[in-house]
Amino acid sequence: MIGAMLAAPLAAHAAQRYKLKPDLVAPGVWVVRGADEAIAFANGGAIANCTILAAKGGAILCDCGPSLAYGQALAELAQKLSGGPVLRVLITHLHPDHAMGAAAFDPAIIAALPETRQELERDGRGFSDGMYRLLADWMTGTNVVLPGMDVVPGPLEIGGRALEAIALSGHSGGDLAIMDRASGTLIAGDLVFHNRAPATPDADLAAWRRSLDTLDRREFAQLIPGHGPVDATHGAIAQTRDWLTWLEGALADAVARGLDMGEAGDIAIPERFSGVAIARYELQRSVSHFYARLESSELPRIDN
Repeated sequence: MIGAMLAAPLAAHAAQRYKLKPDLVAPGVWVVRGADEAIAFANGGAIANCTILAAKGGAILCDCGPSLAYGQALAELAQKLSGGPVLRVLITHLHPDHAMGAAAFDPAIIAALPETRQELERDGRGFSDGMYRLLADWMTGTNVVLPGMDVVPGPLEIGGRALEAIALSGHSGGDLAIMDRASGTLIAGDLVFHNRAPATPDADLAAWRRSLDTLDRREFAQLIPGHGPVDATHGAIAQTRDWLTWLEGALADAVARGLDMGEAGDIAIPERFSGVAIARYELQRSVSHFYARLESSELPRIDN
């Protein structure tokens, strides 16, 4: 009986395995697509897109997933695809679905913008606590690992692969985009969402739109968003901008009409976003992120 009791949690833990499917989108460029869902136990938090780039002697990763186990699985896959170990891990921003897989790597090969490191120092422990509550065994052994290297905007060569680092902001305080010169692939991180509603926990909407304008002015063969399918046009940028513009106006209107937060989360979403995954969920999250501040700025206290 005691043996059976001990075996049960071990079996449950052994069942927590990520099955990663790489999609070849250009020579030496693979995308491991995240689920177009919210972070949940059922998906192990694997909701963000991660990119593998082949280089001389190994691989470059752009983002590394939500946990130690995911990062380990991604490293194993990258070695299989590229024929060598992971040479560099580039983290696009602080959010845990993109960054906590760093636990699988030596900090000396992990690089991010200085702003991202500062935000991870500030929020990493809280993110870790939240992810453990949501994902339980999926997070076993996962610790917050800070990048050991700063990314400097401009040309970047790793293992003979020519890249360009683009420093932006808006989705967070530091948003790194990467241009792969060989394939013309723009890896946009969470500055761009495609057919999946944008998440806004650390967003500055005006700065985000400016960053989208910067990306929109660039020429690329294809764009890999932080969430959603690869886009061979500028449509994903336009869709992200459209959602952010609508969201800002809709929430301002809700405040002006005196709606409470619950009512604001239930406002109608335009039909043009009907194909956008988890739109209601992200609208309601955005209400929690922005509404109190909007009410404070738009509705002056009557006792002043």
